Amino acid sequence: MGIMAREIRAQQNQSVIGLFRALKADPAALPRSRPFYRRLVEMVERGVARQELPSGFRMPPERDLARALRVSRATVVAAYRELEARGIVRAYVGRGTFVCARPDPGSAPFSWRGKVSASALQSADSTVRDLVANAADPSLASFAAGTPALECFPTDALRAAIDTILTRDPMAAVKLGPTEGQPRFRAAIAERFGGSPENILVLAGAQQGLDLLARCLVDPGDAVIVDRPGYLGAISSFRCAGARLVGWDVLRADLDELEELVLRYRPKVMYLTPTHQNPTGTTLPIRARRELLELAERYRMPIIEDDTYRELTLSSPPPPSLYELDELNTIVIHLNSFAKMLAPGLRLGWISAVPAIVEQLALIKQRVDPQTQNLAQLSVAQLIETGAFDRHLGTLRGEHRRRRDAMVKALRQHVPAGRLRFSVPEGGLYLWCQLPTVRAKDAQREAFRDRVVFLPGEAFYVDRGGTHELRVCYTAQPPERAPQAAQALARSIAAVEKRGQTEPALVSLA
Repeated sequence: MGIMAREIRAQQNQSVIGLFRALKADPAALPRSRPFYRRLVEMVERGVARQELPSGFRMPPERDLARALRVSRATVVAAYRELEARGIVRAYVGRGTFVCARPDPGSAPFSWRGKVSASALQSADSTVRDLVANAADPSLASFAAGTPALECFPTDALRAAIDTILTRDPMAAVKLGPTEGQPRFRAAIAERFGGSPENILVLAGAQQGLDLLARCLVDPGDAVIVDRPGYLGAISSFRCAGARLVGWDVLRADLDELEELVLRYRPKVMYLTPTHQNPTGTTLPIRARRELLELAERYRMPIIEDDTYRELTLSSPPPPSLYELDELNTIVIHLNSFAKMLAPGLRLGWISAVPAIVEQLALIKQRVDPQTQNLAQLSVAQLIETGAFDRHLGTLRGEHRRRRDAMVKALRQHVPAGRLRFSVPEGGLYLWCQLPTVRAKDAQREAFRDRVVFLPGEAFYVDRGGTHELRVCYTAQPPERAPQAAQALARSIAAVEKRGQTEPALVSLA
């Protein structure tokens, strides 16, 4: 600890001790009939309630406070233990005791927030939850959440599949099923997407897969390399597992830089989306994929490949996945989901990996999710088997191309030149935009006044970045709403510039 930090802490301790001394000396402050440790507890509670002791404040060491108040150390220890039981403070071995919550109003005997585990408090980022809430709000035109063109959803085909299942074998839909997933569904995935059924674990969406993988592979302090910018859900899962996140610039895709990161940090695992990447839309070329696999094999670094956007190509087919190129299936864990190909509400995804990892993931999964919903698995399996799924993909790609082109045209027409820059993606769901003259959060704040929602870029970085970047999900709304989005963004940029909330221009992504 530096000299200045020690001086600040000493001043804070003296200030708090002075407050306690004053309360102790004031006969009207607290009833003297109670034991002093109880009076000390109430002193702290009052100080926290009045925000004289803010959340995160380090309490004086027990010996120092006891000496200053001329009481026994046991009295202070008893008070601190009672405060911890009430959820007001939390003690950390070797670090001290810190204020963690204000007393709950009413007659609650403790503060619930103070009872929340330290690891759970690391999950305070509500970005994903807010995206889902905004997407479900009919009063908003949300271009933030990554959703496909849901108007193309094959409702009739799904209804027919459900009717067939419930008519022929209703018990299959309602009985308990294997944690690994329905054998029919696993076989359909293997046939359509490649791999072997025994290498597949069915998930309640790709986000569950990321959570399982983080808990399975990452110990606190392990380094994990992620693409930068990268998927915010993956960042959240690995961060909550205690990982040290290291960003690899996905736009440059410099393999020499990646090797330097591997040598410097010795990562436990690497996560990336090499095809129609979220949020940039970029696709890693075949040569870089092969070099990446060679590097991973040389340094014994597993790769988690998020392949969620592969089927959403709008031009020529992308290169083979890393999982396909890993011919012996020894390095790559493949993650995919039907959220972008069909609908997020189905909550269906899967992991393909070596049997040992599938087994371990299933053991973790069973603790919170013994089985993924049977009817959804069997229904989607039938869509795949009958060809309805592939016919739907053809329709979906056509509509996505229409929506992409409409958004690109609207942005170029309504946003002045030099105020917005982006590359036109060949697939996926997103335009990754740069706002050279304003901060993206300021622009989003203004756009919300028009009931239009985008997603600022800072959420996609594991370090400082994304201040002038914005993700636009062009598939989330019909093409007729693209002009509304472009006009709202143009107005928001102009409003922020008028207020003078500008920063120096950045280098273009193009």
